[in-house]
Amino acid sequence: MKKTIYLYLFFMLTGAVFLIGAGSDSTDTAVDTVGTERSSTVYTLALDGPIGTVTADRIIDAIQLCEEEDADLLLITMDTPGGFNESMWAITRAIMNSTVPVAVYIYPVGARAASAGLYITYAAHVAAMAPSTNIGAAHVVAGGGQQVDSVMMEKVMNDAVAALKGMAERHSRNAEWAEKAARESVSITATEALELGVIDFMADNIEELLAKIDGHEVEMVYGRQAINTANPTQTPISKTWIQSILEVISSPTIAFILFSIGGLGLVIELYNPGAILPGVVGGICLILAFYSFRTLPVNYAGLLLIVFAIILFILEVKVVSYGLLSIGGVISFIFGGLMLIDTNDPSMQISRTVIVMVAIFVLAFIIFAGYFVVKARRSKPTTGVEGLVGQVGRAKTRVDKRGMVYVAGEYWEAISKDIIEEGEEVVVESVDGLKIHVKKKS
Repeated sequence: MKKTIYLYLFFMLTGAVFLIGAGSDSTDTAVDTVGTERSSTVYTLALDGPIGTVTADRIIDAIQLCEEEDADLLLITMDTPGGFNESMWAITRAIMNSTVPVAVYIYPVGARAASAGLYITYAAHVAAMAPSTNIGAAHVVAGGGQQVDSVMMEKVMNDAVAALKGMAERHSRNAEWAEKAARESVSITATEALELGVIDFMADNIEELLAKIDGHEVEMVYGRQAINTANPTQTPISKTWIQSILEVISSPTIAFILFSIGGLGLVIELYNPGAILPGVVGGICLILAFYSFRTLPVNYAGLLLIVFAIILFILEVKVVSYGLLSIGGVISFIFGGLMLIDTNDPSMQISRTVIVMVAIFVLAFIIFAGYFVVKARRSKPTTGVEGLVGQVGRAKTRVDKRGMVYVAGEYWEAISKDIIEEGEEVVVESVDGLKIHVKKKS
């Protein structure tokens, strides 16, 4: 009986301890759950300048990074005058197919999203602008800058408008204004964009924008999703040193300068074979220039004009043209520079000042090099057999028809019509094999 009571008390005590422990654990868990605040991971990417191949690569790489790190948001701050269609379409495709929400924020104050920037903004899951910024001016034009009026360019326009409207419908934005921005090249301010439903938010800074975005639902490739930006940990995605270099050389002006330096280096190497350094530098610059041309809308007529100018500069040294080849080369060079980039976007044009300055520099070098080449051609030979003619020497023996003279640091067998006494000065008249004809110096 006692054993039964003891067992009963033991199990009662064990049960009570278990229940107390379980209750304590349950209470602690509830406190932890309530006390834990949500947090988020936000990657930020700053874009400033024209949209090109390097820009597209940066955004695509950033999206891949965010997907690998399971980030909550990729925030792109943007200030761009526009860019190239191929790069723009690559960016919009990457954003629309991203499994991580992408927000485009036209920032800082005074920034703009013109031309290609409008398409990228419309492709983003969240579109936002800072005060005193603007968006629009996305009219399609032909490569040379003329207004779209051909059948083919009309097709390009309709395709661009359809893409914009599709993006607008996907993210519930103003499709009518998007078409107007593309066809009529209109622009609006941040306040107008918010009122017209072109953007989703307007915020003074990134922190304010992230606070407004938190909980906002967006349409992803797999369905609707609420964005989490609570207590965000912001991680900036900086350019790699390679991207920084490629971005610099992808500038049309830099590409033009590199190509000019490359051509000039080869010309110098041809003027002075064996110099090595000009040829090496010229080759490197040409390779970098051709990489830049791969990322730019190059007009091959302009490229050929520059190549033709370099050929004319080379011929100027080889052919006596009295400067006509140089003048033709400069004219070809300038027109080639003006025609090289096939776009009307002012931000992507080569500076005319740079074109003229480089042309003047190249011309000055050609004149300088040509002067010394002509001077060398006209000057009397100073080496070899021909260089002995006119040299003054001294008779080492008596020269009576024949004798020995000392000329140009060497002893020569001399022939002379005059009788020359030992020690007298002589002048070389001609060279006959290993013998020289001399006369007494008057």
